[in-house]
Amino acid sequence: MTSQPFTVLDLPEAQLANLSRLGYLTMTPIQAAALPLAMAGRDLIAQAKTGSGKTAVFALAILHQLDMTDRSVQALVLCPTRELSLQVSAEMRRLARFQQNIKVTTVYGGQPIHLQKQSLKHGTHIVVGTPGRVKDHLERGSLVLDRVRAVVLDEADRMLEMGFVADMESILSVTPRRRQTLLFSATFPDHIQSLSTRFQRDPERVQVEDQHSLVTIQQRFYHCGVGEKLQALSLILSHYQPASAVVFCSRKQTTREVGYALAAQGVHVAVLHGDLGQREREEVLACFQHQSLSVLVATDVAARGLDIKELPAVIHYDLPPDPSLYIHRIGRTGRAGCTGISIALCTEQDVHKVSQIHAVQQTDLPTVPVETLASRGRFTGEPPWITFCIAGGRKEKHRPGEILGVLTRDGIVGGSDVGRIDVMDLASFVAVRKPAAAAAGKQLKRGRIKGRPLRVRQLP
Repeated sequence: MTSQPFTVLDLPEAQLANLSRLGYLTMTPIQAAALPLAMAGRDLIAQAKTGSGKTAVFALAILHQLDMTDRSVQALVLCPTRELSLQVSAEMRRLARFQQNIKVTTVYGGQPIHLQKQSLKHGTHIVVGTPGRVKDHLERGSLVLDRVRAVVLDEADRMLEMGFVADMESILSVTPRRRQTLLFSATFPDHIQSLSTRFQRDPERVQVEDQHSLVTIQQRFYHCGVGEKLQALSLILSHYQPASAVVFCSRKQTTREVGYALAAQGVHVAVLHGDLGQREREEVLACFQHQSLSVLVATDVAARGLDIKELPAVIHYDLPPDPSLYIHRIGRTGRAGCTGISIALCTEQDVHKVSQIHAVQQTDLPTVPVETLASRGRFTGEPPWITFCIAGGRKEKHRPGEILGVLTRDGIVGGSDVGRIDVMDLASFVAVRKPAAAAAGKQLKRGRIKGRPLRVRQLP
């Protein structure tokens, strides 16, 4: 299929200009197939993997239908995890830049609910959140959905796996019956059709051909003994020397053990699992996204909603119990036209899991002994960036341009030395090239935003 430009859509000139600035020039297959239907108000059930551009489908459709004279909640996006909720909110805000005063509020567990209640009280157009926290707000009366025009169930298969069916039913029961409902799922197990039947009206089904895992991602399976996995992981990192990698583990305790072992070898590593508080999660993800960490060891909480444009490798320290989770994991790499590699450690206990993965993908890749790999020296994965954390974020109306201005004001730090800047609700994160880190730290500590001095920490 020939790529189509966004200019073929009925979008305002200001939005088309904004899309161009953001690098949205031509539509991905899922965007070309689903966007015209979504903008026309049709219900959709769409198969869309992570990294396919699906967020833009529902974001642009919602923004297209928004009534700026109405400050009530007009759209609700439900996501399975807080990480995905934050990622979706950030992308919606970027796409909403074409018009001032569009408000997006994110609600999720792990953040004080009173802060979210305060934000909702002042009016918002779009709410993005996890089912549990959205339901909490409904029960407390801090969220009203009687004027909602569109509901999005993002990664619906994952929400079903996590047991959110009852919460979703409860939430949707208090929205208007004539709403638009957009359901996105990376896989189509039987219960997705049941979900669609209950929640949607005559939906259009959109499914685009997906050669993602076979074309852009190399897949390797290596056999090792159960007690040899740490040694095998070190050999894999030494052989492939990835610029960065996510190492997936099945249990929180395993992430800790693997993280400790890699740190002891001098690897710049952090762990991500469900026991971390929200501030810790934000800091870990910021460091990894900013390339100031080379390895992230994570449970499947990171399999979805991890926004890394160029991730060279994913490593399955433990294979997941469900082949669909394997697909979601490898979807972290090989994105946006880049190539990637997926490397799986397999013990004798994993034979049936490997067979299921091959059956789902209709492939038959060999599993070879990990000893066939040659060591290429010690792996440390020296990261090229340093991340600084600034106390204060969106709530204090911090903006990326202001942070960049503080850093480059005196010409001591060049604009090319400043990388990604992320402004969260309560904190801001900025990446700086290592050679400029010392000067950048001094600039930030003596800088001011809106007349207020900055409290700054270097991470990790």
